[in-house]
Amino acid sequence: MDTIAAIAAGGGAPSAIGVIRVSGPDCFRICGQVFHASRPFEALEARKMVLGEVLDRENRVLDRGLAVRFPAPHSYTGEDSAELHCHGSPVVLRETLAALFSAGARQAGPGEFTKRAFLNGQLDLTQAEAVIDLIDAETAAAARNAAAQLDGGLRRVLEPIQEALLDIASRFYAVVDYPDEDIQDAGPEEITHALVTSEEALTRLLASCKRGQVLKKGVRTAIVGLPNAGKSSLLNALAGYERAIVTGVAGTTRDTVEESVLCGGVLLRLIDTAGLRETEDEVERLGVERSRRAMEEAELILLVRDGTVSPENMAHWEAEALLLTQVAQTGKPWLCVESKCDLAGPHAFSIGLLQKDANNPAACLCVSSVTGQGLEKLEEAVAALFPAGDPGETGSLLTDQRQEEAARRAREALCRGRQALESGLTPDAVLTDVEEALDALGELTGRTAREEIVERIFSRFCVGK
Repeated sequence: MDTIAAIAAGGGAPSAIGVIRVSGPDCFRICGQVFHASRPFEALEARKMVLGEVLDRENRVLDRGLAVRFPAPHSYTGEDSAELHCHGSPVVLRETLAALFSAGARQAGPGEFTKRAFLNGQLDLTQAEAVIDLIDAETAAAARNAAAQLDGGLRRVLEPIQEALLDIASRFYAVVDYPDEDIQDAGPEEITHALVTSEEALTRLLASCKRGQVLKKGVRTAIVGLPNAGKSSLLNALAGYERAIVTGVAGTTRDTVEESVLCGGVLLRLIDTAGLRETEDEVERLGVERSRRAMEEAELILLVRDGTVSPENMAHWEAEALLLTQVAQTGKPWLCVESKCDLAGPHAFSIGLLQKDANNPAACLCVSSVTGQGLEKLEEAVAALFPAGDPGETGSLLTDQRQEEAARRAREALCRGRQALESGLTPDAVLTDVEEALDALGELTGRTAREEIVERIFSRFCVGK
């Protein structure tokens, strides 16, 4: 492989420190032409910061900074690697990078450092994906899960399954290839036990998919209600700033407004929608249509009701009863949020809840977007709907659709093999299913991943990582 270099930190705007990363077989010679210290670069102590001069393409001093050397195989990529730490001027970083290119390095592609770490056996594919998840993490819980997965949390769950299946396959082939040797073949009971335990482990793993997706992507949440119910005020209260325009005029929100907020430890992708009502205003009507579409696509619905409306306002209650039915019919989990509780009178929550077996709200809450009253209860209700899972599961949650599909194919193959044994087929008949499960698990970890899968994964990375 050739030697690659890229800006790993800074470069876009002035910053205190910028970092350039270099990796490859000619790394130390190239860095030695750009960084001068008291000793030749190859002789610098490994994994120790050294002060020196950073030179440009014409060997003129460009900056004074630090360098650190990581000899193979004890580096991130498994190759000879180094980092140059300069002042964070974009000009300094660009000129330093140009000097490295002039000395023989080339520009690294997106994710190429991590790709080399994977190809050199420093990381498996689940750990490599955890790197980008850690970079993109928007909540502390997502960061903790990605960090634990980077530490091998998911690999440690999968390894016992792979080892059990490899044992079955290898023993079968050993008996076939060496019939004269005294090699004990795996019997039906032993194979059944391995298939059942592996299938159960994958079932538990697949059950984590929803929590993993919530950690990684958040929950798409539609805030719906009649015009002037307090939807935009609730969005602003949860966001902590004036994200949406709020007036006393019904129909102010004409289009969907989106914002990501942390609520009860759960990342909500909030969509503030136009008030749902029949209207002759063409612009508002388009907004209402988008509101209905947002409600259909949501994973959680917050139905906001105006707690100050008088019980005598029959037109309002009829429109709200229709909206309640529409929300329930989506089949989505939803919360009934009574707004303006600081102004509401004794008629608050004067709604007729739905039938016993209908899709009733998970909780009914009174909140005030002005005083903050009730927002804590809303956070508790959201956390109850989307639990993060047991702390012991950290790092073993499937967070990616690719991972889920591979694990599901492995489980289906094991299920077919188990059913074949139960129907009376001989153990050798399930070997194909065992090998199919191993291939799927190998795709998940990277042992047997096709090149196009690997390329697609690393294309998501930023340059320098």
